[in-house]
Amino acid sequence: MNLKSLYLVLCVAGIVLPFSQFIPWFMEYGLAPDLILRELFSTRIGAFFGLDVIVSAVVLIVFILVDSRKYFVPMPWLPVLSTLCVGVSLGLPLYLYMRERNLETHN
Repeated sequence: MNLKSLYLVLCVAGIVLPFSQFIPWFMEYGLAPDLILRELFSTRIGAFFGLDVIVSAVVLIVFILVDSRKYFVPMPWLPVLSTLCVGVSLGLPLYLYMRERNLETHN
């Protein structure tokens, strides 16, 4: 399996695994941002993971915006939007896939 294919597989995992937990929760509680935050930060370990993911998402967005200009990767808004809507688990492999595809095209 080449790197580009691996990134696509990781994109699928980055959607399926987080949503396997979120969709049942959403079906039970609906869209309740206050409850999401309360549950996420209800324990110190939950807060640790929540803050880690938030910081990682900000770093990833900065990386995408800077790196996409350097390597002329088109549509950098797509992995940024994916990061904001799903998370780093989708945004990072999607951007790496797009970057790899762009590098193949231009080499």
